[in-house]
Amino acid sequence: MELKRPKTQTQITILSFTCFSLFILTVGLDDQVLALLPPQTTKASGGERYVQMRAGAAFKIAVFADLHFGENAWTDWGPVQDVNSVKVMNTVLDNETTTDFVVYLGDVITANNIPIANASLYWDQAISPTKSRNIPWATANSTYSGEEACSFRGTQRIELMKHDIEHDVLSYSSNGPKDLWPSISNYVLQVSSSDDPKSPVVYLYFLDSGGGSYPEVISNAQAEWFQKKSEEINPNASVPELIFWHIPSQAYRNVAPRFGIHQPCVGLINKESVASQEAELGIMNLLVKRPSVKAVFVGHNHGLDWCCPYKKLWLCYARHTGYGGYGSWPRGARIIEITQQPFSIKSWIRMEDGVVHSRVTLSP
Repeated sequence: MELKRPKTQTQITILSFTCFSLFILTVGLDDQVLALLPPQTTKASGGERYVQMRAGAAFKIAVFADLHFGENAWTDWGPVQDVNSVKVMNTVLDNETTTDFVVYLGDVITANNIPIANASLYWDQAISPTKSRNIPWATANSTYSGEEACSFRGTQRIELMKHDIEHDVLSYSSNGPKDLWPSISNYVLQVSSSDDPKSPVVYLYFLDSGGGSYPEVISNAQAEWFQKKSEEINPNASVPELIFWHIPSQAYRNVAPRFGIHQPCVGLINKESVASQEAELGIMNLLVKRPSVKAVFVGHNHGLDWCCPYKKLWLCYARHTGYGGYGSWPRGARIIEITQQPFSIKSWIRMEDGVVHSRVTLSP
């Protein structure tokens, strides 16, 4: 069974802004919703949480995108897709045996399509392959990982983030600044040297690109937060930075390959048009001006897995990992490998059948 996107982009835009306006009015009247956000945990010297590289080893990240757990949960088909999604993640992690960290890059569950209020049950199933191997992870909340329409009465995105942060010591997810509401997962993690946890090798930024009942944008407030935070912790732009969000920016449309994938782009599937954010509100201008930003990673389009250069950085898709959602293309995951000495950032796609393709060096 192959699922299609349920609405046109125009319909989603109208619904998003209508619900967004109503939601802001509600939040302005009742701060109890914000109380659901747990306090942030900080560990690094600059106030950011860190994960530390292993001595003498590269730091490897597996990116799982668009899992869509809970799709059509009331049918025989739906639960089978979740089982298959778990198999994909297990296969990837079995092949990439030295994985140090996992990024869940949006659309982890299809909460609007789940007939129970406790969507955290599906969340726990989605993270189970990572958790069972004692691998830490972080999430970039976006789109269907929460309420799809104003009438949704299931588990809200903010509750899922709270569940992830409070119930799993391996989770490095964070709620981010409350003044960026309704965007709930804007934060940065430090990958530290194996010799010194205070010495950053790479910064990983996570931003909430909206979706569902919220506008599909990275707002100007988020862009300002990124500018302030990056200048605070990396003032000379001397430490490389990688950026993760779910819905591609409009810049992805500018570099999208035409009629196949050709150098300098790398990838295997180019089967649909870029479904980008609704507007560019400043984040891309900031990223291209920072020489430390090496690449942006997104999901959302299940039929795309390419990486293409954009000015002085790379714009990359992950690979559709889950069996939920639309499309029948083979599943897989993007792998990112960071080496400290000599420094490099490399990436490739690991498929569910074990095949590796589309190797690319994102930073010398």
